[in-house]
Amino acid sequence: MPLFRIRTEIEDRPGRLALLTAALAGRGANILALSVQVDTGGVVDEFLVDVPRGAAGPRELAETLAAAGGARTAVRPARPHELVDEPTRALVLASRLRAEPHAVPEVLAELLRADESAWARLADRDGEGDGCVLTVPLGHGRAVRLRRYGLPFTATEAARADALVRAALPAEPPRPASRRLPLRDGTHVTVRPIEPRDAGAVRELHERCSLDSRRMRYFSPKPYPPPRAIERFCDPAHGLTLVAEGPDGSLLALAHLIHVLDPGVAELAFLVEDAWQGRGLGRALAELLLGLARERGLVELRATALSENVRMRRLLTSLGGRTRRTEEPSIVEIRLRADGRPAPGALAGWRGDRHL
Repeated sequence: MPLFRIRTEIEDRPGRLALLTAALAGRGANILALSVQVDTGGVVDEFLVDVPRGAAGPRELAETLAAAGGARTAVRPARPHELVDEPTRALVLASRLRAEPHAVPEVLAELLRADESAWARLADRDGEGDGCVLTVPLGHGRAVRLRRYGLPFTATEAARADALVRAALPAEPPRPASRRLPLRDGTHVTVRPIEPRDAGAVRELHERCSLDSRRMRYFSPKPYPPPRAIERFCDPAHGLTLVAEGPDGSLLALAHLIHVLDPGVAELAFLVEDAWQGRGLGRALAELLLGLARERGLVELRATALSENVRMRRLLTSLGGRTRRTEEPSIVEIRLRADGRPAPGALAGWRGDRHL
């Protein structure tokens, strides 16, 4: 039976995957492998199927999935050697890369089934606009450039490539749990994970924030989080919450990475004291969280904001985020790739962060 690798994008809503699998079954396709990948434009489902000879070809399969709600469907021939457990394959490639660090282009090409792979300079990013070219940074200005014709790389695949490189190549020194961040005016603030002892300082931070700042963060001018919320912030199972301390030791901001049910995704949220807005603290925290998300293997960060929250929208779109409407007209969702690569269609040139 012919083997096909099928990739299609669907809405992230319950029951959509079931429609696709039923449509493939209607064509006699036997699903041998399934991967659900996150991308900033939506959820990408990848199937490896065998189809009875003569039952359906690439065009018929693409039309079948389009009728079931799939979009931007790509169907490519596959070979039996692709029928391998993906985690096992990644571990084998990591082991090979440790033994042969000079073989990075070949190993990454095998990981992502790329058609072309070559050494490149990190600063050279020509050809990435259609998503079929991926640049994987290796440090010291070096990179590997991958190309796959007709099958754009997803954010999940970019995260896999970055994770393989970090796992197999020499590691950088570990970062301290507490670090100092410089702001645009030369002031340095200390950023560290929240602790139970910060409950009183968190309350004082909220009390210093204006009603409008609290409304932009919580969609209502709530006074401060209850004690049980602080306990959740300190729980690694809930996510990661950072606090920013000023020179006098007071808390200036809260920044959150909150786990959600979608695999590889976390929710991003901030609260910055009014007196410290407009000094680059919001941008510094956002960039720090992007790096920490990448280290944790996250693929995408999502932030929910009021439509009128221009500062938040400008900040995240300037970092490559893509704004999406929600069912509530007054609320938007902004999605960011955790690897820092801009999403297709992102407002890359909109740099209105001078107020943050």
